[in-house]
Amino acid sequence: MKRFRTAVAAGLLTATALTACAPGGDSADEEGPIKVGMIADLSGPTSDVGSRYHKGMLGYVKWLNGEGGVDGREIEALAEDYAYDVPTAERLYKKFVNEGAVAIQGWGTGDTEALSSKITADHLPFMSASYAEELTDPGKTPYNFVVAPTYSDQMRVALNWIAEDGGGKADVAFFHNDSPFGLAPLDDARTWIDEKGLEVDLEAYPMPAGAANYVGLLSQAKSQGAKYIVIQNVSSPAAQVAKDIAAQNLDMKIVCLNWCADELFIETAGKAAEGHVLVQPWAPANSGVEGHAVIDEFLKGEGSSLAEEGLHYAQGWYTMHAMVEGVRGAIEEEDLSGEAIKDALENAGSIDTGGAIGDGAIEFTADSHRGSSATGIYEVKKGEMTALETGVAPE
Repeated sequence: MKRFRTAVAAGLLTATALTACAPGGDSADEEGPIKVGMIADLSGPTSDVGSRYHKGMLGYVKWLNGEGGVDGREIEALAEDYAYDVPTAERLYKKFVNEGAVAIQGWGTGDTEALSSKITADHLPFMSASYAEELTDPGKTPYNFVVAPTYSDQMRVALNWIAEDGGGKADVAFFHNDSPFGLAPLDDARTWIDEKGLEVDLEAYPMPAGAANYVGLLSQAKSQGAKYIVIQNVSSPAAQVAKDIAAQNLDMKIVCLNWCADELFIETAGKAAEGHVLVQPWAPANSGVEGHAVIDEFLKGEGSSLAEEGLHYAQGWYTMHAMVEGVRGAIEEEDLSGEAIKDALENAGSIDTGGAIGDGAIEFTADSHRGSSATGIYEVKKGEMTALETGVAPE
């Protein structure tokens, strides 16, 4: 894996205002930090995974600064918690723009979609933890970039696996966060079933926020005849579903997508996690991929490890790395504008992750801002994510 050279000053909240360029400005000949806004869920309903992801971005920032920065300049993290509240995200976006951010790292699907028109108007490159498929089309959202397989691609892979595992026919309950994030892959899933002629009966069930258990939803799924529960939600509620399945002694298998397909799901569910399946584009800490070595080396100095921090830490780390590669390319062209960062991302070629993501690299083009399409499929065995298949793309 290539040695990365960029750097970022890691303030969890707003950092000291130094020289920076506004969106569209040219500050390549200026000294001082390069500002990147970060909208994070550290206290809201997705903070269980959001805090780990954000910590990974800030870890990358700190590591990069220690390596000397981008062309000798640090990146300054303008980072704040929005608690999964869309109006707060909109306020923070405006604040970061006014403070001179040259790019933004966001979080949720609802806020990313709500900001998309402003992002386009401001010509401000934007990555987030939302993998909604509609954000990958530069004809519609030219400044949004999605680093990983979309939720729809993950769902397609899940449905293919379920159809095969079920012997060609399956009843599937889709448990989802009651939000744009939760609903993001549903229409594409139904289209995929029709296009591929899958004998899959798919019914959707919104998961009430803050529910003590999901016994009622599981009862509905049982009435449907569902043997598989695909979950598009974060780890904590998914773990509760696993506990409820075990407590009710139900013959059902969970298939988690990205945000509950992790070590936190296993830790929280305990023995109830055994045998369930995880569709996860990002390699778990126990995978031994090359791209995790630099993270573990950094975390050792922080008194931690990737095994402790979890795969979402690496997810945040390499999402920030991809953004920085765009910044680096713009600086090389002596034009640190949003347009130049966008062009640099579209022409960067393969951005190496050392195997940290499904097919090893992230790559954007002028025609597609879908950075990757391959994912891994894992099964929980003896409390570990055990690979069933890696590098799987929908087909």
